[in-house]
Amino acid sequence: MQTMKKVIIGLFGVLLLASCEDFLVEEPKLSQSTEITLSTFEGLNKAVAGAYGPLASTTWYGPGFVLDAELRSGNGKRPTQSQYTSGRYTTPYELSYSASATSGLWGFAYYVISAANNVMDNLEGKAGVGGITQQQVDNLKAECLFLRALSHFDLVRLYAQPYTYAKTSDPDLPGVPYVFHTDPAGKPPRDKVVDVYNYIVTDLLEADSLMSDDYQRLGGIDPYAYATKPAVQALLSRVYLYMGEWQNAADYATKVINNSKFRLWTKEEYKDVWGQDVPSTGEVIFEIYGDKANSYDGYWEGPAYMTSPDGYADVAASNDLVNLYDPEDVRGELFRGVSDVPNLFWTLKYPGKGKATPDLNNVIVIRLSEMYLNRAEAIANGASVAGRNALDDINAVVVNRGETPYTGVTLDDIFTERRKELAFEGHLWFDYARTQRPMVRIDYTATNKENQNIPFPDYRWALPISNSEIDANPNLVQNEGYY
Repeated sequence: MQTMKKVIIGLFGVLLLASCEDFLVEEPKLSQSTEITLSTFEGLNKAVAGAYGPLASTTWYGPGFVLDAELRSGNGKRPTQSQYTSGRYTTPYELSYSASATSGLWGFAYYVISAANNVMDNLEGKAGVGGITQQQVDNLKAECLFLRALSHFDLVRLYAQPYTYAKTSDPDLPGVPYVFHTDPAGKPPRDKVVDVYNYIVTDLLEADSLMSDDYQRLGGIDPYAYATKPAVQALLSRVYLYMGEWQNAADYATKVINNSKFRLWTKEEYKDVWGQDVPSTGEVIFEIYGDKANSYDGYWEGPAYMTSPDGYADVAASNDLVNLYDPEDVRGELFRGVSDVPNLFWTLKYPGKGKATPDLNNVIVIRLSEMYLNRAEAIANGASVAGRNALDDINAVVVNRGETPYTGVTLDDIFTERRKELAFEGHLWFDYARTQRPMVRIDYTATNKENQNIPFPDYRWALPISNSEIDANPNLVQNEGYY
């Protein structure tokens, strides 16, 4: 049995469970100690609700993790006109990362991991007390496993080379510490990339087996902002896709596609779904609820404000992305220009709730069209699904967007359709990495061209770990190229 890993969480990590349950559920902050809070099922349940809070931090899904990936990959660009830039996002766009200027995801992700671990460490013996059933305990544990897996998945995607490269070229490549139990004094080393992915899969498979089919966390505004069984299965499909485990990727995508709770948006619906407060029908499987009270930072500097000419406007759309769409493709209508600068566009996937508050918008993490595209790619790579082929799945998406159906499909076609369908949702950079494609940015506005295009393999596919983390934990090894 593998050695249980531990992580430094410090004072804020210790206090996380006692102070963050009001992020998504309107509950008073617990004034008790962590030990007392975790001594009851009610306290554990509130702690899990609060553990979703850091996902909305400005360096994670609210919106740095998403928009940084769009800028690095060539879907996004920084306008050069002074009226449409606040000076933000220079580092991800120019890939000018250093050990002193890197992503802040690390700390927030390990806060969530710490919260999930603390709850799971205190779940034993709660079934049968005060009418609490074993299924209630299992559902709560499944939520924690989902959060732990998602957090480690985002960490290993950002701070390590892709699994497919590590497995075939260097199985010893370092990933991130996979933390199973929390210890304020722990100084864990980095686990191997291949091991981290295997741990993620193990957590998600257990979550899938534990969670009841109809489980839905009560008390929140947005039911899609919490883990459900379809969310677990959808994340499994994505993780398996990143691993090149094609049959498993297809099988778990099929489970979600066959779930009657979800359907693809029609062409008519597609333009109007992006600013909803709570999705009513359709594709959303898991998302971050956009609310100023929901941010772990205490405010919401969301993607709507960063991608609007009425806001900071720092993240515009590259012209080569805009030009990919056919005239009849509704996705091509999700761009907004301005009268004073020709050929400058921003995405309309984050219009602001009610179209009046541009900084407030939900951030979709997983939706149904991704499952069709996952399955299409998996089938094209050899997976078998009864009664379906890759052409069926890619056309299921494009026909619902108004695009001309394909008569044949290649892996390059699927890659392009993923770019078109999932633009500004944080996928393209990681799609380049996992498929080991060189990244070429055509519409690139930075003066420094050194990092415009990135070959594969290259050290820049893994971001540096912050110096502060390295200094605090001497067992951490920095990524190549950032010493």
